[in-house]
Amino acid sequence: MLFTPFEIKETVDMFLRYKLDIRAITLGISLLDCAGETGEASRRKIREKLLRVAGPLVKTGCDIETEYGIPIINKRISVTPVAIVASSCGEDDYTLFAQTLDDCARELGVDFIGGFSALVQKGMSGGDEKLIMSLPDALSRTERVCASVNVAATKSGINMDAVALMGRIIKKTAEATSARDGIGCAKLVVFCNAPEDNPFMAGAFHGPSEAESALNVGVSGPGVIKAALENCRGENFDALSDAIKKTAFKITRMGQLVGMEAARRIGVPFGILDLSLAPTPAVGDSVARILEEMGLEAAGTHGTTAALALLTDMVKKGGIMASTHVGGFSGAFIPVSEDEGMVEAVKRGSITFDKLEAMTCVCSVGLDMIPLPGDTSAATIAAIIADEMAIGMVNNKTTAVRVIPVPGKKAGDWAQFGGLLGGSPIMAVNAAKSDAFINRGGRIPAPIHSFRN
Repeated sequence: MLFTPFEIKETVDMFLRYKLDIRAITLGISLLDCAGETGEASRRKIREKLLRVAGPLVKTGCDIETEYGIPIINKRISVTPVAIVASSCGEDDYTLFAQTLDDCARELGVDFIGGFSALVQKGMSGGDEKLIMSLPDALSRTERVCASVNVAATKSGINMDAVALMGRIIKKTAEATSARDGIGCAKLVVFCNAPEDNPFMAGAFHGPSEAESALNVGVSGPGVIKAALENCRGENFDALSDAIKKTAFKITRMGQLVGMEAARRIGVPFGILDLSLAPTPAVGDSVARILEEMGLEAAGTHGTTAALALLTDMVKKGGIMASTHVGGFSGAFIPVSEDEGMVEAVKRGSITFDKLEAMTCVCSVGLDMIPLPGDTSAATIAAIIADEMAIGMVNNKTTAVRVIPVPGKKAGDWAQFGGLLGGSPIMAVNAAKSDAFINRGGRIPAPIHSFRN
């Protein structure tokens, strides 16, 4: 295939000027065969398998970066939800499992390992409850382990007992990592309709229905989309949509190239390509700035939800045409602390917590990386989760909550998490209580449109 000088320059600009990158290659590994009668035996099997299967991952990623000139920001592993693997061992505390995962991640040189997870959308088994109760200790004693709990699904409804429990767990996790602004909560996601092939942390896990192993890829590129839209100023929405779609197509093709090559070299199947626009704290790598380029004075003002809906849909349409293996979330993320444009919008008051909730109806995931006042109650956090789970359940989409109640800080104070997690002003929440609602317990039933077969 021959390329024109313009196409070559366009590709170079994507990487050098507009911060296009592969956000993550994530090797999913099944641990179903690592269950054991004792925790020690199970952890030994886990360690042996991870070191054997994931041994080539980091070197492969680095080699591809060098050969193709494509930045791969993170090399990650996702595993079978640990609540499933550990349930046969008889232990009551699964923190040692998290430490085993952390040790393996450090030895392998990967950035994060996801899958300290439980799937409780319809009810909790003994292993699920043990894992959830272990989360504060596990996340405070590890650096690279990420956790998730799926508490709702369109087919099952919302497990409100699990929602209430997660409100308390998030509070305890923040307190256990209070010296670092509650950073443990930045590694914990609560889901509705969690995908089993997601390469993005903190919510990645290797679902029980997945193959023995698979290589999943998450691409990014908000800066590339924004640059494309700069050439559409004053044009109508048809032209705007077409520009996003064409650019997403190019980004996705690049991601598929890297993913298939990495899978081939490691010797595992290629899984999916998640083409979500994932921002970073760096200037020029912001989803909020794309929304502003569409014509909004500031992200969060009236029209933001419509702009985000257009962006998410066009990214999906462009990606679907470029790859037959699109999966994960795919769309546009709106994490507050990880997006410098979102942080600026919070500072100027154009984005509020309630506006963010409205935006989650049309974005890829949900309420993401939002620091809250440290005195936010567990019941209020649970109610925030319940609202977001309802959006996902009714709309048959993935939604998630990753909030951080920062100990000792109040609305308007600054919370700093570092690296790709960034930092943000702490956002105010509604002061009216939801305790009586949360304390009802039980399950909110699945919506009427879930009954299809």
